[in-house]
Amino acid sequence: MKRITYPLTLAVSMAIPAIAFAELGENTYKQVCAACHSSGVLNAPKVGDKAKWAPLIAEGQVTLTAHGYVGVRGMPAKGGNPNLSIEKFSDAVVYMANKSGGNWKSPDANTLAAINKEIEARKAKLNKKP
Repeated sequence: MKRITYPLTLAVSMAIPAIAFAELGENTYKQVCAACHSSGVLNAPKVGDKAKWAPLIAEGQVTLTAHGYVGVRGMPAKGGNPNLSIEKFSDAVVYMANKSGGNWKSPDANTLAAINKEIEARKAKLNKKP
């Protein structure tokens, strides 16, 4: 009798729940961002709307992520979740941008440092307004 062996990837994929295969940032998007970015609430750009996302993507990953984290236009800080970490928020922004025409990567330590620096600059600018 011949023994059938499965490749390791098949065995592993059968053992890991499907949720583990969600794209990075997808779960945060579904839990926090989708409430506005799936329906366009308060003119939020819908995920997948390349025309609306193009100018946002053009701002760059650091700027768009930092300004969104602090709150921008009609969007509340941290997407309305005060407990959302910058890492999870950043990955959700990457997920949305990439579904809308971008080609961003999950931020590495240097990119996160630049995002945090821009967050502080944005906060300082907002605090100076009368």
